[in-house]
Amino acid sequence: MDFGIAGKVALVTASSSGLGEAVAHALAAEGVKPILFARSADKLRAVAAAIEQRHGVRALAVPGDLRSKDDIERLIATLKQECGAPDILVVNTGRPPLTLREVLDETEDERWEDAYRTQLWGAIQVTQKVVPLMLPRGWGRVIAITSASVKQPTPRKGLSTIFRVGVTAYMKHLSTEIAASGITVNSVCPANINTPTFRSDSELQARRTRVPMGRLASPEEFAASVAFLASQNAGFITGQSLVVDGGMNATLL
Repeated sequence: MDFGIAGKVALVTASSSGLGEAVAHALAAEGVKPILFARSADKLRAVAAAIEQRHGVRALAVPGDLRSKDDIERLIATLKQECGAPDILVVNTGRPPLTLREVLDETEDERWEDAYRTQLWGAIQVTQKVVPLMLPRGWGRVIAITSASVKQPTPRKGLSTIFRVGVTAYMKHLSTEIAASGITVNSVCPANINTPTFRSDSELQARRTRVPMGRLASPEEFAASVAFLASQNAGFITGQSLVVDGGMNATLL
């Protein structure tokens, strides 16, 4: 299937590893030119080099932190200089503070502030600054990577869930407000993806037993769902939250 997005430009945040890196590769495989943004300059440049070698498209690495207003402003200036505006925006974020806790045990202001700026503040800031650049083109895709926990909360992951629900709500509002512009806005909600966040074989096996499909997804499988929503084929899908979790989510909607 031809997704019809060859030659377009995509900004993918938090793309130096994990799901962001997989999404950048999936889009590049469709002929999209990715602009990569993440904190680790060396890792980001390595990803850009790998994309160029594997897919034959130009990839630009822009090191920076979504929690920094100055870094976001520098990213926007680079976008304007390089392409005017991206055609596709994939908003991925870093992880919240480690050490999982019950919400009543989350009493440290620093952890709440870190999770807020990592999960929600940065996602909103980059979206608010990029979408106005996209609007005059009359075509675009905005895709936020959140978590399946926004549909069915996961125990002891309140810091992640609470602010990712905020991202989901923001994207839903935005999708309605700009629906007539030709820009679609959706969220993709992953769980059970085989990434380095799983720290042991026993943890992997325990997770597999809870997934109806009996396995974990590869990052490439997840990234394919994002690439589809970025495609011409998904032009009538907006305001949705697509759960990619192997059927574990037990909610009806």
